[in-house]
Amino acid sequence: MTHDLNATLIRIAEALERLVPAPMPEPDFTCAKLFRHDAGLGLFVAAPDYPLALDLLVGVERQKSRFVENLRRFAKARPANPVLLWGARGAGKSSMVKAAFMAVAAEQPSLRLIEVDRDEVTALPRLFERLRGRPERFLVLCDDLSFEEGAASAKALKSALEGGVGGPPENVLFTATSNRRHLMPRDHNETKGAMAAAEDAEEEVSVSDRFGLWIGFPPMDQPTYLEAVRLYAQRFDLTIKDLDRRALQWSQLRGSRSGRVAWQFIRDLAGELDRDLQG
Repeated sequence: MTHDLNATLIRIAEALERLVPAPMPEPDFTCAKLFRHDAGLGLFVAAPDYPLALDLLVGVERQKSRFVENLRRFAKARPANPVLLWGARGAGKSSMVKAAFMAVAAEQPSLRLIEVDRDEVTALPRLFERLRGRPERFLVLCDDLSFEEGAASAKALKSALEGGVGGPPENVLFTATSNRRHLMPRDHNETKGAMAAAEDAEEEVSVSDRFGLWIGFPPMDQPTYLEAVRLYAQRFDLTIKDLDRRALQWSQLRGSRSGRVAWQFIRDLAGELDRDLQG
């Protein structure tokens, strides 16, 4: 009887052990500077270095200077603020983050960038705890952040930024880009009752307040747009007589002027002239 009971308990214990998830593999942050986080698998996928040089981003000198200053402080283990970059689409927010990261990482070899999907914001507290105490310093980037699903992801982000009783990890700096300063979806009040919408709005606005540094990106005017086009053309040796006219026509067809539109025009021109966009 005792033997049968012991055998049964052993089988139960073995079955329970099989149900326990395997420990996440120890990440290797020596193989690259940039990584993408897969929250479902708990993996860090290495990415190639970002190719765009910081000085190619024009019309945003004040924004570049402020962001780089904050990032350098963080890389040197000095106090720095989480950053929200907000403003016009195509203004170069995420490009500036990555280009600035590459510039500062060249000075501080321990710096790494981890990009997270906006649909995986609820996994941020676990990610931050996993990075806590590591020798590297991590810039965690969420591009085009908003809370389309309501307050749940907002609460998760607040939890990550505040860090619970232990405080936020000192080796993690969170940065987000958004087209909207307060991160709320435009149809926020259309899908919920007034009370629920107001509560979610309060939760989401309070998340914006957790970002100590807000950097705004206004729409690009025509002179700045043409300056960007000319700088790109000079850098990549793309010479045509009617550069400004064609660049303006391109922007009119797109219905906007931005750093992104300027770069798309240059890509089209490089293809036409059979040139590589390298260097």
